[in-house]
Amino acid sequence: MLAFSARRRSGPGRQAHALLAAGAVVAAVSVVVALVGVSMYADHWSHHRPERITLATVVALGMALSGLLLCAGLLRLPGAAGSAAGALRLVLDGLVIAASLWFVSWVLLSEPTRLFGDRTPMACPAVLVTTVTTAAAIGITFIVGARSPRPRRGLALVGGGVSLVAACGLALATGVCQTGPRMALASAAVLPVGLVLTAIASRSTDGASGADTDVIRRGTGYAFLPMLAMVASATYHLLRGGTFDGLGIIAASVEGFALVARQYLALADVRAYAGRLAEREEYFRELAHTDPLTGLANRRGLLRAMAEETATAGPCVLLGLDLDGFKNVNDMRGHDVGDAVLVEVGQRLRTNLRPGDVAARLGGDEFAVLMWGRLPEAQRVAERLLGVLGRPYEHDDGRVFLSVSIGVADQCTAGDTDAMLRNADLALRYAKQRGKNRIERYDVAYDRLLRRRTMLEHEMRGAVERGELRLAFQPVVAVPSVRPVGAEALLRWHHPELGSVRPDEFIPLAEECGMIAKLGAWVLHEACHQLSHWLAEGHDVWLSVNVSPRELHAPEYVVQVADALRAHHVPPQRLVLEITEHAVATDLDELIRRLAALRLTGVRIALDDFGAGYSSLGQLRRLPIDILKIDHSLVAEQGTIHAPERGGRAFAPMVDVVMRLGHQLGLEVIAEGVTNQTELAAVVEAGCRFGQGQLFGWGVPAEHLEALLDAATSPGARPLPGTRARPGGRGAERPPTRPERAAGKPERAIPAQDVRSVDSSREMRQA
Repeated sequence: MLAFSARRRSGPGRQAHALLAAGAVVAAVSVVVALVGVSMYADHWSHHRPERITLATVVALGMALSGLLLCAGLLRLPGAAGSAAGALRLVLDGLVIAASLWFVSWVLLSEPTRLFGDRTPMACPAVLVTTVTTAAAIGITFIVGARSPRPRRGLALVGGGVSLVAACGLALATGVCQTGPRMALASAAVLPVGLVLTAIASRSTDGASGADTDVIRRGTGYAFLPMLAMVASATYHLLRGGTFDGLGIIAASVEGFALVARQYLALADVRAYAGRLAEREEYFRELAHTDPLTGLANRRGLLRAMAEETATAGPCVLLGLDLDGFKNVNDMRGHDVGDAVLVEVGQRLRTNLRPGDVAARLGGDEFAVLMWGRLPEAQRVAERLLGVLGRPYEHDDGRVFLSVSIGVADQCTAGDTDAMLRNADLALRYAKQRGKNRIERYDVAYDRLLRRRTMLEHEMRGAVERGELRLAFQPVVAVPSVRPVGAEALLRWHHPELGSVRPDEFIPLAEECGMIAKLGAWVLHEACHQLSHWLAEGHDVWLSVNVSPRELHAPEYVVQVADALRAHHVPPQRLVLEITEHAVATDLDELIRRLAALRLTGVRIALDDFGAGYSSLGQLRRLPIDILKIDHSLVAEQGTIHAPERGGRAFAPMVDVVMRLGHQLGLEVIAEGVTNQTELAAVVEAGCRFGQGQLFGWGVPAEHLEALLDAATSPGARPLPGTRARPGGRGAERPPTRPERAAGKPERAIPAQDVRSVDSSREMRQA
């Protein structure tokens, strides 16, 4: 069975089965020789003692060889050892158990114990060889069964069969030598059982997994029990008056040498394991400091290099780089193309830096370069990188064009590596804010601006709850009578420590940090509340509120406006929502849908700063608006002229064009930023009916504007041309609606209110 199994297999399994088959053949031959000798000497057993001793020696040597072959086959089976080094370790472990087992047996069978009395086979020294083989087979079987991975049933059965064959060989040699034919025949009958068990069980080990090679999980507690057994047996032997002859000393020496050799190998395993751990640690440490995409250093690697360079007290400069427009590459061409571009950027950085300079990818499209040297040298390197990284990137899908912004910071302006990295990032941010594709050196003023920006953002989040916000109202007047007919609500913030914060400083910040919706809601409700109060006092005014694009595109903004009008009992016609011309440049179709939804609530829409942005005539026709507010640049940028055909009166050509355009589209026009009498005369000459600007007043508190309204509508005030008195109220003017102008109805004044806050760019020009 074993020979046939060996012929069917290939690879390491075939060698194991071949060894098992060879051991079985030697065992079978030894049994046959023993049986032949027993049959020859059975009639005169006691007279053939010398012949029997010779026969027992031959049988013992054969069974010892058979046991060694079977043990070697057991160690070569899949799942037992796995390698020659593993097999050696198993052999040493098995010898530890075998030497202990042999020593205990020697104590029990030798003087003075002699467990079997006169039947002890002391006359056949060759039998000692089979005892060694049997002990070794038992020890190796125990170790293989304990060390093999689960399921270990197949290997345990093979080891049991091998141990049974070795024990039967010991009994066979003992029977031939001394005890008689019965023991020899009995062992010869049982020995095939061990071979059959080995043959059957070896087939179930084909799918066994590899042996456990982890030295950390290998147990060593098995060595204590054999040592305790040897110590206990040696103590017992001495107490009984026994002595140690050469065999006992050899057994103890084998035990000691096996333990020492095993511990030496264990120490070698631990050293090798520690070396592998060190290599893995170095590999993972390097991996943790390397960007996997570009192969450059990552942020950790850059910080480590910065710490090493600053420790040498040499001058170093940090360049922060950011690819301009890289997000569009990912969005339009795909992330595969974006990754290829990043890899190419890494290669260009490596090939254009000096030896010793460290290039790193900090994340996304942000890179950094740490270099030895001073600022002038770093400036030259930055200029070279600006050109190198700005060259086209070749790809299968076509060329990719990018630019790069670079921020430069040196060690002199930073106290530590974190500060140096932050300074380079600040310089990079300002380079991008100032047009991109440029180099910006760090300046200490950046820190002050950043600290103020951070403080403003932090304090702004509680400004509404602390009552630090207020509204100022800039009047909108009818011209040329200069009578206030409406106002624009302007947001003001007065902080107890920072003082008055400029709108052009905190409003863009509110848009960036997501606070604009909260501020806009507060302005809307405060403006509606004030407008409701003025209307209750009998003032026929309208109020306008500025709306940011983020507010306008919020899904809930239309409902928010309707709720504010309803809560404060404000007629919708009295509220005008102003959008800047720059908002038209975003998503025109979505903007039209939003404005149309707002107009359904009854409010009026004004296009602010017309002439300073991106509106085209085609867009102007599509926008659902009611009012055009002419930007100050159209009135005063090129000044006014005195046309002879107009009697020498001041004349603003651009205002005249916008007025004609607005009237053709059914829109009312308001001239913004009127600062002097010449500009006022020009807008009046153009036919503009409403004006706003420094000439008519800055943004004032609500009570001041109310006083202006009272003064303008007092009994002694001069009535406005073309004004009709309202029953039960004061006459005022408002921009007419498109349906009213289309139907030829007389124009009536509508109130408008400022929705949110000031338009910062306009106020700065006025200031």
